[in-house]
Amino acid sequence: GDKRQSWDAATSFSLPLIFLPFFSSAFGPPETMPAALRIFAEHQPVTSIVDTVRALLAGQLVGSGIWIALLWCVGIAAVSYFFAIRAYRRKN
Repeated sequence: GDKRQSWDAATSFSLPLIFLPFFSSAFGPPETMPAALRIFAEHQPVTSIVDTVRALLAGQLVGSGIWIALLWCVGIAAVSYFFAIRAYRRKN
């Protein structure tokens, strides 16, 4: 019924987000990855967020990386909010 459709929509939207950390600097430096994966890993949201948090925890300078990480977080939150409101309105 409706609950199953809502669950499927939420799952299909969140599934790519679940796998993003595996293609980031969270598990290894992008320099060690094959070229195509390295390009993706260097320019996807989790890498900038992980690198910024890692630098903050290590007491290192983060430079402009913090702004990129914050922009990704705000962007992901805005898109998620849009889809959540849209799914909620469909349900009601």
